[in-house]
Amino acid sequence: MAGVEKIIEKMKRQPNGISLQEADRVLAAHGYRLDRQKGSHCQYINQNGDVLTVVKKNTLKKVYVTAILERIGEN
Repeated sequence: MAGVEKIIEKMKRQPNGISLQEADRVLAAHGYRLDRQKGSHCQYINQNGDVLTVVKKNTLKKVYVTAILERIGEN
């Protein structure tokens, strides 16, 4: 979990430099799983049915990183 905490701190400090793999690790640690991928979009879902859609890019835009932080309660 220490690696995930470092990624979260990086997300807060530098939201434009987060890779999809880093976001995937954070989401998996907080109960989200990859539900489906259609084209360039990945949809993650948690046990409560909360769906989060992220564009599959090498580095994520700030809007997606902010949405992830809000969903995991690290805002």
